[in-house]
Formats: sequence, structure tokens, C-alpha cells
Amino acid sequence: MTRTIRIGTRGSTLALAQTATVAEQLESDDVKVELVTVETPGDRSSAPIAEIGIGVFTSALRDALADGTVDVAVHSYKDLPTKPDPRLSLAAVPPRVDPRDALVARDGLTLGELPPGSRVGTGAPRRVAQLQALGLGLEIVPIRGNVDTRIRKVTDGELDAVVLARAGLARLGRLGEITEVLDPIQVLPAPAQGALAVECRVDDVDTEHLLQSVVDDEATRVAVAAERALLAALEAGCNAPVGALADVVEDLDSDDRVVQRLSLRGVAAANWTADGDLSGTAVDLLRASATGDLTEGEQLGRAVAAELLELGAGVLSGPEQ
Repeated sequence: MTRTIRIGTRGSTLALAQTATVAEQLESDDVKVELVTVETPGDRSSAPIAEIGIGVFTSALRDALADGTVDVAVHSYKDLPTKPDPRLSLAAVPPRVDPRDALVARDGLTLGELPPGSRVGTGAPRRVAQLQALGLGLEIVPIRGNVDTRIRKVTDGELDAVVLARAGLARLGRLGEITEVLDPIQVLPAPAQGALAVECRVDDVDTEHLLQSVVDDEATRVAVAAERALLAALEAGCNAPVGALADVVEDLDSDDRVVQRLSLRGVAAANWTADGDLSGTAVDLLRASATGDLTEGEQLGRAVAAELLELGAGVLSGPEQ
């Protein structure tokens, strides 16, 4: 392919760093690329995501892709609505970085070392629900802003700690500021956290094949498909208090041969309402898990979601997906 591939991206430091990893993969295959910055509604507003709607970081990028302004769009996969866009193809899911959440706290403290009443910042209901469920007596403070803004609230003494995605800190070269990487047993990450989604137009077969051959990672795609299927089956948006994590693990088949299987864990807050609020501070978390074949990721996600519903999660009806 001799033409230059125009890659659309948000203009934030993190988005540019994420997109650069895709550009580097293509350039290593002798593909010419050009980065095109697209401003999104989420970049223009400081309001909570629950107020400005699902897809605030992705809709403008998708529109620019659909109208031919760019040839490829790179998203944080967890920000994508679960409903597919018929104009576009999910051409590639690059190798995922560590999907866990991370704590950045004053004085190098871990989560268990923070005294009761400590102010911990996060903008995600999923984290709010799971942090409250730990029963540590923390005061959870809603925040928005980029990584610099959030960490500065700790260094300036406004907050005792913030919880961020480890993946974002890794891509920004700021792993040294982490005081603890949170075990998924404590806080399960968001579905698709740490993964990128690379889209092209559905009729651009050449670009789709190029991305599939150079950028796509099958193991990541399978794992994330299971997590996203769970989210979709619960009819929950990317801002809902739902956590999910799928891992490719080794198992024994009926003939005692080692095979690869997909293990999926899910968590949902039972007392979440459609407006995004968590009723009170006593959060009831529901957990479910299952293991299945690598080819059955979406079925596995729906099965774990069905178990959560049976446990009493109810349909976590949020904004239109």
C-alpha cells in the first residue's frame, strides 16, 4: 500500500500516546501514516460523563472516519458504545497492556494503609462501587480530567489518593508514580480496559486487511470480546459499575492434553440506578465467573451476564448504546 494512512485520534496526551503505538506498528511494516487530531464533545466539557452521554470520546472520531476525513480511528476500547456502528469495521485490536487499576497515593501508601476517612478520587462508578464494598471507610470523591490533573490533586494535598488505569500510566511513562497496582480480586477493571480498538470504514477492504495483518492480536480480541459481551448483555454503558476481566489460561482437556481456554470474571453493583447513582454507601456487589473455549468468547460473556442477572443484578439500564 503506497498511499498515506490518515489515523484519527483525540488530542489528549494519552490518546496521542495510544495512537502512536498503532502508527509505529504500521510504520514498522513500511506503511506511511499521518496523525489527524479530532476534537470530541468529551474534550470540550468538564461535566461528568454520565451527564454528557455515552460515546462522548468516540462519536466525533467515528464521524470523521465515516465521512472520509481520516482512514483509521484509534479508540480506548472501553470508551466505545457496545452497539456496533454499521458504517465501520473493528479491523484490529492491538496487544493489550496490563488492564488493572492503579493507586497513586500520598506518602507512598497502599490502599490498605490509607486511614479511614481518606479522600480517594475517581470518576468511575465501577471503582466507586468496588472501593466502597471493601469497607475501608474511604471517602470517594468524584473527579474528571487528564492524568496530570488527577495526580496533581494528590501532590497538592487536595486528595489522599486517586485510582487510575495502569495502562494509561504505562503509555505515558509514569509507572513510577504508582504506589500500588490493585489486585482484580479487590477491584475488577472495566471491560476492555487496557485495550485499543482500531476502526476503518466497512467498505475499505484494503485498509481492513492491512490492520488485521499488522496490528491485530487474536488473544486480546478474544478476551475483550467476552468482556464486552457481558457488558452488552447487562445493557450497561461504559460508565456503569460493571467490571470484567478475561484471561487466556492453560487447562486440561478430556484426554489430559494442555489446551488454552478463556476464563472470565464479572462483577456488578446490584443497587445501581439508571441515572448512575449508587444508593447509599453500602454497596452490594454481585460476582460471577466461567471458563470456556477460545472460540466462545461472546457466548461466555453472555453466560456470565446471565448468572449476574440471576443473582439479582437486574438490567443495568443506562443511556442508549
